[in-house]
Amino acid sequence: MSFRATVESMSKIMDEMGITELDLERQFLFGVYRKHIHLSKQQAAAVAMPSLPVADAKTAVAAPAATVSGYALKSPMVGVAYLAPEPGAKPFTSVGATVKAGDTVALVEAMKTFNPIKSDKDGVVKEIMVSDGQAVEFDQTLIVIE
Repeated sequence: MSFRATVESMSKIMDEMGITELDLERQFLFGVYRKHIHLSKQQAAAVAMPSLPVADAKTAVAAPAATVSGYALKSPMVGVAYLAPEPGAKPFTSVGATVKAGDTVALVEAMKTFNPIKSDKDGVVKEIMVSDGQAVEFDQTLIVIE
């Protein structure tokens, strides 16, 4: 079985069992290949939509997307957001906390490197838009500062 096939089958088993981390090691004639795998999934948000009668559905106008008031601190890269320096530690910030420009408010892990996300301005944290360990996209709002 190829290494890729092994990883794919282990990924399926990890998903079924709820395991999120795995260390693989494969020995070759001239060395050892080690791989640490961390699986994370972005959970889909369920949105309840009111049912409209068929006549109203044709004339219904889509509501505009909720806008964020305040300064949106966005992710500078694709990765995984962390709200604390390590598991079980106190979070960098919380809703209602005062932050100053330059304060670290989160980490984004990309390619096994933890990148600090620093506040661009002074203010009060109005909303935290991501959860700890959530996959984030480039330019996704992480924290709203007012």
